[in-house]
Amino acid sequence: MKTAVNMSVDIGGLVLKNPIMPASGAFGPEMDRVIDFNKLGALVPKSITMLPRPGNATPRVCETPAGMINSIGIQSKGINYYMENIVPYYSKYDSPLISSLSADSIDEFAEIAEIVTSSKNVHAIELNISCPNLKGNGVAFGMDADLTFELVKKVRSVTDKPIITKLTPNVTSIQEIALAAEEAGSDSLNVANTLLAMSIDVHTRKPKIGNIMGGLSGPGAKPVIIRMIYQVAQVVNIPIIGCGGVMNGEDAIEMILAGATAVQVGTASFIQPDAMLTILREMEDYMEQYQINDIRELIGQVIINN
Repeated sequence: MKTAVNMSVDIGGLVLKNPIMPASGAFGPEMDRVIDFNKLGALVPKSITMLPRPGNATPRVCETPAGMINSIGIQSKGINYYMENIVPYYSKYDSPLISSLSADSIDEFAEIAEIVTSSKNVHAIELNISCPNLKGNGVAFGMDADLTFELVKKVRSVTDKPIITKLTPNVTSIQEIALAAEEAGSDSLNVANTLLAMSIDVHTRKPKIGNIMGGLSGPGAKPVIIRMIYQVAQVVNIPIIGCGGVMNGEDAIEMILAGATAVQVGTASFIQPDAMLTILREMEDYMEQYQINDIRELIGQVIINN
């Protein structure tokens, strides 16, 4: 008989039944046909913007030997559609809704956050300050510690919902950005968004992505993200949500050992739509194998021989 284990975690004021949730941009209402949303720790739809956006030029996705590059470009129907349709849709599920926000300015981030906060059916806010594929040069608010601090502080002033700041891996020192977000009032951190990448078709000599560059996700990104989770965990005192390359239960456990409290799953769901539930079961099997009763016992427990 399988032993029950405690999978609940606290990601900065928001308690989840388990640490598994989708990565923004890799999840939508249509997935309810293949996965029970109530079994997920949280629900994270695609980032929302103030006004509708068409997204980037096609092609938007290409495969790599160990993952994929995408450049969707925050395609969005706008905040009004989101509040009138998306929030009510997800409110019928028990799993809490985390709204991912994207904007062109600090004031606009705050404005969207204030609108989203007005709904009791939104349980937390994820600030997507890190998207690498909005412009060809890969500029993001999260590349600058001062801008990160100013943005998070501004949003903190308009909402009492838990704030998750989604960091970019495309920086020299992610620790510096993490500390700025924490100091400004972020309740937790998402480490991290996709890696800025490029792929060329050698036969046509053209970029495989219409936007030239995009974000690399999947197994090829995981070792970089593991390193960053570990680095960030050494300097902050708030929870970390690991994101990048989780394909199975052991990948998720690896992130937790590095210092993550929860884990987001993206690319794996494109390959196997019910991957999140499989990953959750595999995590529970791992815990039973090693006689671990509480997932929190594993957070940051990588053994470093000095």
